[in-house]
Amino acid sequence: MTTTTATTATTAARPTLDEVAGAARAAFATTVASTAAERSAWLTAVADALDAAADELIPLAHEESHLGTARLTGELARTTAQLRLFASAVVEGSYLEATVDHPDPSTTPPRPDLRRMLRPLGPVAVFSASNFPFAFSVAGGDTASALAAGCPVIVKGHSAHPRLSRRTAEIVAGALATAGAPDGVFGHVEGRETGVALVRHPEVRAVGFTGSLHGGRVLFDLASSRPDPIPFYGELSAVNPVLITAAAVDARADELASGLAGSFTLGAGQFCTNPGVVFVPAGSGFAERVAAAVGQSAPVPMLTDGIAAAFADGLAGLAAHDGVDVVAGATAQQPGTGSAVVLSTTTGTVLADPGALLAECFGPSTLVVEYDDVDDALAAIRSVGGSLTATVHAEPGEELGDILAVLTELAGRVLFAGWPTGVAVSWAQQHGGPWPSTTSIHTSVGVTAIRRFLRPVAYQDAPDAALPAELRESNPLGIPRRVDGVLVVPGSPAD
Repeated sequence: MTTTTATTATTAARPTLDEVAGAARAAFATTVASTAAERSAWLTAVADALDAAADELIPLAHEESHLGTARLTGELARTTAQLRLFASAVVEGSYLEATVDHPDPSTTPPRPDLRRMLRPLGPVAVFSASNFPFAFSVAGGDTASALAAGCPVIVKGHSAHPRLSRRTAEIVAGALATAGAPDGVFGHVEGRETGVALVRHPEVRAVGFTGSLHGGRVLFDLASSRPDPIPFYGELSAVNPVLITAAAVDARADELASGLAGSFTLGAGQFCTNPGVVFVPAGSGFAERVAAAVGQSAPVPMLTDGIAAAFADGLAGLAAHDGVDVVAGATAQQPGTGSAVVLSTTTGTVLADPGALLAECFGPSTLVVEYDDVDDALAAIRSVGGSLTATVHAEPGEELGDILAVLTELAGRVLFAGWPTGVAVSWAQQHGGPWPSTTSIHTSVGVTAIRRFLRPVAYQDAPDAALPAELRESNPLGIPRRVDGVLVVPGSPAD
């Protein structure tokens, strides 16, 4: 294979976006035919290189993001762990959904020999997020899952951490080159106008995005309005409702208040899974308990001045609403910073104006909503719209059927304990929910995030030698397959 160089483009520099995209298209001829072992080696090489550069990258990330060394050390470890998880997943092979149906003349109509699997889409655009400078950025989950699928990646770096993005891109490109990946398999671009052009570029086959509802919607519409519309996998906005039952408050009110305070203030509240609205029994005094758990909150630098300004504006709008009280903190925020704010209201107030009260306020705040009965709470929760998560805190033996029916309909991950901040990277994870939390049914965290960058292809009556190795009769790669309707795992009794 040829070597890889760091292909970059900005609104004022060369190579141009056309050159970066052209290199990605040329690389796809190699990546689409690459073996799982080759792609696994590429991903592992990137993970190793990032770990080796930790002493350089973490201080740079802190300087640009203010997130702190401890948080960033853990985030870099998460980033390299997910690269290695995808490296193992592509070799295991079940993600391909390989399916074999042998001919059967007795069916109506007669069934030919059909073999189906998932294949890479082509070059993918990835937009970095501001709030995770490693895990959702240049070498984050979107990049890892796309490379694992066999798709070249063009990353649009985020303006909140430009120097970190450039340095990470250099390390990623160098590691891929050393591992023998093709030239153009990874590119890095910058600039808002370049990002718009990237979504429109005819060589790009899909887009992964984590960011604001407004910016994501603009790019989503661009992707849909192309002459050849492409998938736009956006993670945009989530309120992440929490419902606490009366029994749970009676049993462990202080524990729950402390847990909520820790969750909504974590990272200055700049998590997409921040619990923004919490429903509690009326008269429980829970909001005051949360306020006590928060205590005197010092201002914390936020990721960007723009995010801080938007947080302050959101708080001011909430606090100005009739029926909303500020229980802790102050809605007046210092420029560039965020400090914890606890607000409270009732389900009646929420139901009278859900659009205003249930909008995401990205930062360290939460709205505690008192309900008279669970049905009132569920009526208000239905107004939340799609969320990444929904949480219920209850006691053993409580009947939760009606609650779960509502929470499951609006969220991609339903929690029965703990708090939604913190997203494990695993096979079973689902980080995505109905609009406006995401623009698709897929996850952006975990192994099945790879599904976004693959498409199914069926081969009918193909000669065995013409088939991909994954579909040949002898299963030379030894991957799990569904054969004539039966899942066959090599080495299992069904094999």
